[in-house]
Amino acid sequence: MAEQPKVVITDYDYGNVDIETAILEDAGATVIALQAKSEEDLFAETRDCSAIINQYARVGRAIIERASRCKVIARYGVGVDIVDVEAATEHGIIVTNVRDYCTEEVADHAISLWLALARRLFDYNRATHDGVWSWQSAKPIWRLRGQTVGIISLGKIGQAIASRARAFEVNVIAYDPFVPQEVAEALDVPLVGKEELLKSSDHILMQAPMTPDTWHFLSDDEFSIMKPGAILVNTGRGPTIDNKALYRALTTGTLAGAGLDDPEEEPAKRAEWSPSDNPIFKLSNVIVTPHAAYYSEESIRIARETAATEVARCLTGMTPRFQVNEREMTAARQTSIKEKSHAKGI
Repeated sequence: MAEQPKVVITDYDYGNVDIETAILEDAGATVIALQAKSEEDLFAETRDCSAIINQYARVGRAIIERASRCKVIARYGVGVDIVDVEAATEHGIIVTNVRDYCTEEVADHAISLWLALARRLFDYNRATHDGVWSWQSAKPIWRLRGQTVGIISLGKIGQAIASRARAFEVNVIAYDPFVPQEVAEALDVPLVGKEELLKSSDHILMQAPMTPDTWHFLSDDEFSIMKPGAILVNTGRGPTIDNKALYRALTTGTLAGAGLDDPEEEPAKRAEWSPSDNPIFKLSNVIVTPHAAYYSEESIRIARETAATEVARCLTGMTPRFQVNEREMTAARQTSIKEKSHAKGI
């Protein structure tokens, strides 16, 4: 009797893995669910696994080189910055993600943070709870109509943010070197350079993925050229903003406020964390949510079902729908075929 393929879920915060287990057991697999906070926590169980599903835990080269039987690594979310995709590709391992499952949620969240800051709702709320009943308790507030909203990263989520922002009769511009001009034109969103966006925007809504090029995408130099009193919202990865530089911008008046769905240290990926680790948590003009922009009951279910289904497809000989490294693996196979052909003198 053939051995059941083993699927390791590195970590999860959904309360259980019932959804995943039902899908994977139906595909003939057995599920091992962990709560790993380091790669070392995964060495033993991933050594003989057929698949890995991860939420926050990093799956790096050290794990991949030990997991000689692994066929697929599936991320619960969109970003794969915590998977060493290059190492996986070298070892012939498919990497998948979950796409388009939370576009509406993240766009709604970004707009909510923006409006809360622009209308200074938290300032009013603190004042009224302290017994201050005065419209002046949160002044100054400026009319949104006619102001400029700059969107950094105009992918599907950025486009959804743009469509929502237009309802407030603001001018919308965007920076994204990877979006075709015709896409931006169809949205009636002018594409501008990074410096122009930073200098022109009253409000900046950022949704950049985490890559080597976007680490500290905003730091002291960028904050220095922004409009005084600008508002910044980031519903992308935390490390795309230098939090020390952000603190300086927020305490010197460069920025009026910031809304972050994740600080730079990304607490969910740390074994231990305290808000005292980051001084921005002491500022009243900052709203921080716990990397929750993607969350709704519907989106969570879709993410879990999709990640598990991608693994099930791979383990049963089917093609995954959302492979991240498909192009690279195809190129590697073609190179291998050519090398074998040359070796045989074909």
